[in-house]
Amino acid sequence: MQQIFDITSASRKIVSQFLGNHTLEQLNKIPEGFKNNLIWNIAHIVVTQQLLVYKFSGLPMMVSDELVQKYMKGTKPENNATQAEVDEIKSLLLKTIDQTKEDFNNKIFKNFQEYPTSTGFTIKSAEDAMAFNNFHEGLHIGIMMGLRKLI
Repeated sequence: MQQIFDITSASRKIVSQFLGNHTLEQLNKIPEGFKNNLIWNIAHIVVTQQLLVYKFSGLPMMVSDELVQKYMKGTKPENNATQAEVDEIKSLLLKTIDQTKEDFNNKIFKNFQEYPTSTGFTIKSAEDAMAFNNFHEGLHIGIMMGLRKLI
């Protein structure tokens, strides 16, 4: 699991650079041909990790229901994110992974509801969820790299 968490931490550091290197206006801009923006992708990464690891383990998530409803799979930006929302997402970006690592070390993930992903992979455990999460974050980092060239 340590290597999985090392990869997740590296991913989150890359994602945090998008927050540090772009204005609120840039984070909210949806370029022509895209259906979302940088901040949606960043928040989606945070929300998805929480859903995959905690919700499917039957445990409370560290993100609000409001964030889940705005950024879960199948959503798109309806309004611009505020600076307060960006600050919350920035805080959750690293805090959620630190807490997940601690929770894995404390062996709280005992039950898991299998989840078949849209990519055809079935997640069968919290460990699988974290491994799949790294793949998922990599996909969104790629999208974000394309977005940043157009904003």
